[in-house]
Amino acid sequence: MAASFELFIDAESHFRFRLRAPDGTVVAVSTAFNDKSTAVAGIAEVRECAGMGLITDLCAGGSAHSSVREPAPSGPALAERHERHKRSEKFHSRARTIRRIATATRWSGAA
Repeated sequence: MAASFELFIDAESHFRFRLRAPDGTVVAVSTAFNDKSTAVAGIAEVRECAGMGLITDLCAGGSAHSSVREPAPSGPALAERHERHKRSEKFHSRARTIRRIATATRWSGAA
């Protein structure tokens, strides 16, 4: 089951929505909206942008969590990642060649 949005009216009589994980945990709560249609538009914006949103790390450089690092892959995991990278490089170079051919200057034949 996927996450779900709940539209509700808060204590100050404003519309809000919350995003619930499949296990029922509240993941996010929206800001207050004056009417229902703008709250629904807010849900649409979140649906559209959430999947491709970038992550910006605003943590201070000296925090305790910044010193914790995941171990670098080694052995088969490293080889598999390297192989995937080589395959994607080949794909991108082919796509670049196709794009160059498709956008090349075309002569009309008129002199």
